[in-house]
Amino acid sequence: MKVTIDNITLEVEQGTTIMQAARQIGPEIAPPAMCYYEPLKASGGKCRGCLVKVTAGSEKDPRPMPKLVPACLTQVQDGMIVENTINEEVLETRRGIVEFLLLNHPLDCPVCDQAGECHLQDFSFEHGVSNTRTAEERNTFEPTDLGPNIQLHMNRCILCYRCVYTADQITDGRVHGVMNRGDHAEISTYIGKAIDNDFSGNIIDVCPVGALTDKTYRFKSRVWFSKPVEAHCDCEKCSGQVTLWYKGDEVIRVTGRKNQWGEVKEFICNTCRFDRKKTAEWTIDGPTQISRHSVISANKYGVNLIQPAFPISQAARDYKLINDDRDRSFLRDQIKLEAKK
Repeated sequence: MKVTIDNITLEVEQGTTIMQAARQIGPEIAPPAMCYYEPLKASGGKCRGCLVKVTAGSEKDPRPMPKLVPACLTQVQDGMIVENTINEEVLETRRGIVEFLLLNHPLDCPVCDQAGECHLQDFSFEHGVSNTRTAEERNTFEPTDLGPNIQLHMNRCILCYRCVYTADQITDGRVHGVMNRGDHAEISTYIGKAIDNDFSGNIIDVCPVGALTDKTYRFKSRVWFSKPVEAHCDCEKCSGQVTLWYKGDEVIRVTGRKNQWGEVKEFICNTCRFDRKKTAEWTIDGPTQISRHSVISANKYGVNLIQPAFPISQAARDYKLINDDRDRSFLRDQIKLEAKK
């Protein structure tokens, strides 16, 4: 079936969502996703950040949908026409969504370990505004330990439910969830429980913000000062496919390998994540490919740098070589006088 997104037509299989179709075109067209996580079943529909305008429902019924629809949940119909980045109503709605997500969010990016790879930072930069209308007091929480290696900063949480779905689907038993309701909802463990199963560290990888952090990595380095390298090991519990983050010769962090959408390809165990921090324990596969737009790639991957054609052509057109045919004999006399002094 055919679908048109921002005037780009492509063919997709039946059952494909608008989000999946847009991602086939590329990151410039794909809607932002704060709660949707393709490897996790039933994820999506919480943050409303991916709302798009369907101007034609299908070829058989070309009437537009009356409201904006979430791209992560809405399936494509044959002949559907979708507007994302070219629709002003969509862009205005996203500005409002960013404002809601930041209502209780602290402005602590300079001290947050997620800075530089935070999806909320990207969302706010692309669609947010520079000021806030919030006059009420913000909800605040103290950092709490969810387990021996995981710390929760509830002030930064946007209630995307990714960590809840991850614990449900890849662990034997979930011991945390969303407590209370409405404006007082928060992530917490059950009474007397701690998150300590073999795959609990994956909730750190799926968190789109800095709410869940690795206690073995906290405040060790900014992400743009570290170098990611892909590696693997023979692990009995998981695939052993990881990304090692180096600061100099030291492995300061181990994460699962992620795709271009920031989604983990294969979940890894806590032994690989927290205990194996020596290069000798890994087989290095090569440097991780990072988008040239990311701060992580700054001054690291020369092969990925693209020389922009526009400024080069402009420089060639507007700037000329200086004529050096002028007489400079007086400079030699001046140099001799300075040398005698």
